[in-house]
Parts: sequence; C-alpha cells; structure tokens
Amino acid sequence: MALTDLALRNAKPRDKAYKLFDGGGLHLLINPNGSRIWRLAYRFAGKPKQISFGPYPTVSLAEAREKREDAKRQLLENKDPTTVRKVEKVTAAISEGNTFSRLVGEYIERLEMRNSAPATVTKNRWLLESLAGPALGRRPISEITPFEVLAVLQQVERSGRRESARRLRSAIGSVFRFAIATLRAQHDPTSALKDALERPKVKHRSALTDPKQLGGLMRSIDEYDGWPTLRSAMLFTALTFARPGEVRGARWSEIDLDKAVWSIPAERMKMRRAHVVPLSRQALAVLREIRPLSGSSELIFPSIRSNKKILSENAMNSALRRMGFTQEEMTAHGFRAAASSILNEKGHSPDVIEAALGHLDQNEVRRAYNRATYWPERVVLMQAWADMLDAFRALKG
Repeated sequence: MALTDLALRNAKPRDKAYKLFDGGGLHLLINPNGSRIWRLAYRFAGKPKQISFGPYPTVSLAEAREKREDAKRQLLENKDPTTVRKVEKVTAAISEGNTFSRLVGEYIERLEMRNSAPATVTKNRWLLESLAGPALGRRPISEITPFEVLAVLQQVERSGRRESARRLRSAIGSVFRFAIATLRAQHDPTSALKDALERPKVKHRSALTDPKQLGGLMRSIDEYDGWPTLRSAMLFTALTFARPGEVRGARWSEIDLDKAVWSIPAERMKMRRAHVVPLSRQALAVLREIRPLSGSSELIFPSIRSNKKILSENAMNSALRRMGFTQEEMTAHGFRAAASSILNEKGHSPDVIEAALGHLDQNEVRRAYNRATYWPERVVLMQAWADMLDAFRALKG
C-alpha cells in the first residue's frame, strides 16, 4: 500500500535499518540513529541501481513522488537518473563559478592579448565593470535573462547617456558571445534588445571646413608660443590628418625621411591594421625642425614633463582652447573631418581620400586592391592638401 504522511510521522527507528515502501521502487529508509532518507530503486542497462532524493521531512512525500516520476521519464528516454543527477551538479557548480564578472575579466584579458587599443580596453572595462557590474556581476552568466540586461541598459539610458547605453549593449553582447564560444552560455540575451533603446542623436566632430577659418587656425598654430613639441604635433596632425592618438604616439623609428613615408604599426592603429602615410614637403619640414628638440627620445612629440612619455590626450585640444577656438568650433580630431570635407569638395577621389584616412573597406579584396593601387594618388593628395593649407593661410577675412 502507498504511504501516508501519518504513517511516516509515526515511523520510529529500530535496532536495524528498515524500509517503508510507497510503490514504483520509492521507499523511505529509516536508520537506527533516526535519520530518514528517501531512495528510489530502479534498473538501468540490466543492472540494479539506487538514487537518493534527500531526507524526510525536508523532502515531503509529495515531492519524493514527483522525483520518482521525473526519474521514470528519464528512464523512458534511456537516461540514467544517477548520471543525470551528476551532470546537473557539475553544471550547477560550473554555472555558479562562471559569473558575469568572471567572464568580463576573461574577456578584457582577451582584448589585451589581441593588442586592442588601450582606449578600447579602458572603455570596455568601464562599461562592463562600472555600469553593468553592480547588477549583473555576481549572476551566473548562463542564467542572466534579457529582462535583467534591459533593466541595466534602461537605467543608463534614463541618466541621459544614450550612446553609452548602446555601447554597453554591444559590450555585454561581446561577453556573452565569448561565453557561448567557450561553452559557458547558450544564448546572447542582447540579441533580443536590438531595438529596445532610443537612438542617440549623431554628434559630429567639431571641425572648421571653411578655408578662411581654417587658414586663420593655421596662422594661430604658426604663432603658438607654447611648448614647441605641442605646436609641431598640431601642425603634423593638420598636414597628415592622422588620428591625434597616432600622432601623439609617433616614433622616429616609424619615419623614413628619405622616402618621405610614415609607417604606423598595426598595434597603434584604431582598426589594428598597419597604415602608411605619404609625407608632404611641409610635413618633412616639421619633422626636421622638431628633431633637435626630441633629443634622445624615441617619441617624435614627447610630453612636456618627460621625453619618455607621449603628449597627454587633451594636450592639443587644450592648446586649441588657449588659441581661442571653442570645443564647438574645432578639436584635434577635427582635422580629419576638415581634410575629408574640403578634399571631397575640391573633386579628389573619395576612394583615395578614404584610403588616406586609414578607413577600412568592408570588402577584403577591394581593401587590398585599394591599398596597392592608390599609393601614387595618395602621395599627390597629401602634397595637394599641404599646399592648400599654405594657401588658406594667406586668406583674410
């Protein structure tokens, strides 16, 4: 006969262990010391086996029967309940150890191993640890739901940082894809949140694109009486329209004065691909002028404080502010936008301009073709741009 709660409560320990049977192999083992353990006897692959369901009354009669039915379903699927139990325990232990915080740490290490730009590593660490970490850090990554991620993103969005919210969604998605690739998650919850956030208004880089205004800026840089290295760095940025970070980290070992070439290694490029810049006569003149001031430094434009350190990230922008140009008018990065806009207006090939800017074509074959084909045109383009800047200096009004 099936057991009842009354029979279980009244069962007393004896000198020897004994069993109370409920049917279907389920029974309660009562030990002399008073402990009472639910067990299920079953056969798998022709062999008798046994599995424990836990102590009574912690596991009630109804719960023990549910576990028995679950075990029967597993047997019908040709699964051994004992093996299933072991796998579940291992999976739970792995899940508990593989928290979001742990995966973030591994993902950041992966970025560093791949020689990602320091700014990229710093940005991702801030997004994932500071913005997502408080809510998701301790959660097993395989258990995090789209709802939890959305709550984090919406909190950032409500603070007014729409672009940060969008970047955070992308960063969290990268962590989950890393977890999936390393078999510690099965789904990326951010994929369901693609359209859940408001699109931020596009804010273009501040840049002077009027020739007269740009000419006035070039005259101001020529007359700048601050640190000579900083003045030269601004001139070199204007002439090469390279990214400010690439200019600040430029080394003499990257320069071939005879061939008029600046070879920027992949690890210093935003897109992590080597970039070669043709140097105009004016750019070469800047380098020759600054060479004696660099001394023994490997850096072309070393910091004011130490010739072993690069210029600070805000050095050029601060100089522009001191010269009277507001942040809304011009930034160091704005030389790229100015060059692109004016050169396109003057009728130069957009493909050559894109190659000169170091932008990557999404088509790999076309990218390799452009790099090989446009070099002569880029040499002409860089000299034409330098000559334009000279001409702009003479414009008044």
